[in-house]
Amino acid sequence: MGQLRDEQRQRAISALNGFLSTPLSDLLQPSTDRGVTSVLQLFQEIVTTVPAYQQFLAANDRSIHDIQTLEDFQTLPLITKENYLRQYSLSQLCRHGQLETCDLIAVSSGSTGKPTFWPRFISDELQIATRFEQIFYDSFQADQRRTLAVICFTLGTWVGGMYTTACCRHLATKGYPITVITPGNQKPEIFRVIRELGEQFEQVVLLGYPPFIKDVIDTGIAEGMEWQKYQVKLVFAGEVFSEEWRSLVGERVGSTQLNYDSASLYGTADAGVLGNETPLSICIRRFLAEHPDIAKQLFGESRLPTLVQYDPNSRFFEMENEEDSTTGTLLFSGDNGIPLIRYYIADQGGIIEFQQMLDFLKQWDFDPISELQKTGNRGIHQLPFVFVFGRSQFIISYFGANIYPENVTVGLEQPLIKDWVTGKFVMSVIEDTDQNRFLSVVVELAPGIAETEEKKAAIADSILTQLKRLNSEFANYVPPEYQTPKITLKLTGDPEYFPLGVKHRYTRKN
Repeated sequence: MGQLRDEQRQRAISALNGFLSTPLSDLLQPSTDRGVTSVLQLFQEIVTTVPAYQQFLAANDRSIHDIQTLEDFQTLPLITKENYLRQYSLSQLCRHGQLETCDLIAVSSGSTGKPTFWPRFISDELQIATRFEQIFYDSFQADQRRTLAVICFTLGTWVGGMYTTACCRHLATKGYPITVITPGNQKPEIFRVIRELGEQFEQVVLLGYPPFIKDVIDTGIAEGMEWQKYQVKLVFAGEVFSEEWRSLVGERVGSTQLNYDSASLYGTADAGVLGNETPLSICIRRFLAEHPDIAKQLFGESRLPTLVQYDPNSRFFEMENEEDSTTGTLLFSGDNGIPLIRYYIADQGGIIEFQQMLDFLKQWDFDPISELQKTGNRGIHQLPFVFVFGRSQFIISYFGANIYPENVTVGLEQPLIKDWVTGKFVMSVIEDTDQNRFLSVVVELAPGIAETEEKKAAIADSILTQLKRLNSEFANYVPPEYQTPKITLKLTGDPEYFPLGVKHRYTRKN
């Protein structure tokens, strides 16, 4: 056992030294081979140290000696929760078949509700802390500003809160003037710590799930919080949102530079943060939000995905796709407490190389780098982009047109309407007694707002306008007499549609 403990210590020292002594710019050097060398090295290490992966390859009649090049690597079988993570014991999935090579276990509930356990070691966190460092350095200039980081993710065994807390503390260890506080998802406690401590810092960063952060901001305003006093910055994870939503939330906290004042993380419980928004990716996404026709050419769909940059030496992405399609299902490989090779996460999306993105935008006379440099010079790294639509089960089909929650969301974020609603809704296709189909949207009213026929009509009109603008399938496939959605308004926290404390689903199959 002595040797194992010594190996643990060496792994921790090596990872800490690497993270603490390497400037961010060195950690983000463009990969000369798009991460291929790193991922092949990871594969070689895993096949010699992880018993479950050795057995998995043997069961698939694969010899490790066959894997020398990227082409060889791309013939390896995909791993999933079902065929890999649930087939082996937790210890077999870890290095040397020993769970104690990890020092923390987090839990994710998954879409099935059955918990999955994710062990990890401090070295895994330090790799992910670099994603947080990108945001705190490039977007928030937290190397120069005393910063209070307020963790608003759920705490306990759940992965988001503990992981985020650890990564922010690692930044403080590196020398950033960051102080972390962990009220979790308790709104009274969040307000208390900001009122008591906020003005002792030059900026306050709220980190949490987008709908919850918006709820915190709106409730704070209702309770007299003067958010502008605190120079609020925002870090999100867990959900796609529109650029109208970013503008709306930014306006409510007094944001002046939307490319720099917030950032979203693309993460999974399985492997921490895979990529993050950068000032450059936000600048590009805001341009595409205003030009849905250009966005559709780039992404292949009538909805705006999350767009992030990633480090291929840390997380190696591939795309399983149909021929000639810009999108497919994302796969990634990366080192964790449970290392993962060609892991199938069921997220729809695609990969765009850095120069490929700039060349595409140049066709439309848009140069995001010069646009960004009007307001700042940080956040421009030659890293590839990955875009993510999230899971396809949240789409509904109506007269052959795919309707996405993202399209409806924008309709609820328009002036006037945004003050009446929380932003939550449930959309479905319903048949009336004559078997005619119509689009139903059940909308949650903001606290203290009463239902009126005028509000219903205004909301229906706003959603219709945005559906026609953003979704050319909807505009062309759905007969005009069936295009206007049927709106139902419900009070905040309605137990049937908007139960409190439950992850919200935006679609319902009838």
